[in-house]
Order: sequence, then structure tokens, then C-alpha cells
Amino acid sequence: MSTLVRKVINKQGWARFFSTLKYALYVMTHPFDGFWDLIHEKRGSLAAANFLVFMTLVTRLMTLQYTNFMFNHVYWPEVNILQQCLSILLPLGIFCVCNWGLTTLFDGKGRLKDVYMATAYALAPYVILQLISIPISNVVTADESVFVTVLNGLGLIWSGMLIITGMMMIHDYSLGKTLLFLFITIIGMAIVIFLLLLFFSLVGDGVGYFASLYKEVVFRLY
Repeated sequence: MSTLVRKVINKQGWARFFSTLKYALYVMTHPFDGFWDLIHEKRGSLAAANFLVFMTLVTRLMTLQYTNFMFNHVYWPEVNILQQCLSILLPLGIFCVCNWGLTTLFDGKGRLKDVYMATAYALAPYVILQLISIPISNVVTADESVFVTVLNGLGLIWSGMLIITGMMMIHDYSLGKTLLFLFITIIGMAIVIFLLLLFFSLVGDGVGYFASLYKEVVFRLY
């Protein structure tokens, strides 16, 4: 009986996952209703949001490896996969924390989970259009390169517009207030990144100092 119950629960879980993942398509085309229902009507899920972030990482790596050399001047063997992943995950994490922290002080209604989910769902156009752009880049000529450029730009602009709309809906802000707090969020991100760089620089200097001190002591003793 327990095995049967477990199978039913797993089946329902997968059905829920695919339903919330498919909902990203609705959010892309109906952003105002989509983001409102995503949070308030529980139409989204953390599992689907995590999958979209994962697909963003995969798409980024696929772009670097498989995009035609006319549009991608990257030598794949020299690509640091960890660095490429962190270049997406760290800004995403810092953006969510900064936006949530700042908006909480000014009547923002979104939780940290809501900010993350809305941002993750907003990445769907980038993933879809980039995956379309990769094979197209390998069949078009140099004169037709505008198609690839338009697809790449459209994916970024579309995702950017969805992020703005998502922040409006989850925080219940006006457009002007949303743009203001996105600008402040960017400033906050810059400050956080500066402090992190300063912290790791100080840690590195401290480690280097104690390492040199240890070598000096060992040298004098032996």
C-alpha cells in the first residue's frame, strides 16, 4: 500500500512540476496576469524555477561551444565552466537578495522566494530564443547574420522586460517605483560585489602574510 501511495505522490509531483514549468510559456505572453498568478495563485514552483536557472546555465555553455565562430569568438578549450556558471549564479543571487532587502523596507510585498521565482521565470525567453539561435547560426551566411543578432537581442530584451513586469506584480509597485528600485538594486549589487571583492582580497592578503610568516619561522628554526 505504501508503495502504491508513493507512486501516486511521485506521479502527482512530476505532473505538478511539468505544469508549473509549462506555465513559463504563459508568463512570457501574458506577463501581468502571469506573474500575479505565479505568486498569488501558486501557479509556479521552486522546482520549475530551479530548472529554468539550470537551463540558463546549460544554454550559456551551449552558446559558447556550438554557436558559429562568426558570432562567437570564444576558444572552447580555454573556457572555465565553473567561472561561466558563477557569472550567472552570483549576479542572480545578489540581485534577488538586494531587491528583496530593499523593497522590504519600502512596502514591497514580495518575499525572497517570490523574487527568485519571478526572476527565474523571466529567463525563459532567453533560454528558448538562444536555443533557436544556436542551430540557425550554423546555417546562415555572413549576410544573413542579422537574424542571429536579432534573436539574441530579442531574448535579452524580452527577459529584461519580464523582470521589470515581475517585480511590479510581486511587490505591487507602479512602473516608476519599480524602475527606481531596480536602479537602486543595481547600485546595491555593485556595493555588495565591491565588499565581497574587498573581503576576499583581505582574506588573501591575510593568508599570504601568515604563510610568509610560517616560512620565515621554519627557515630560522631549521
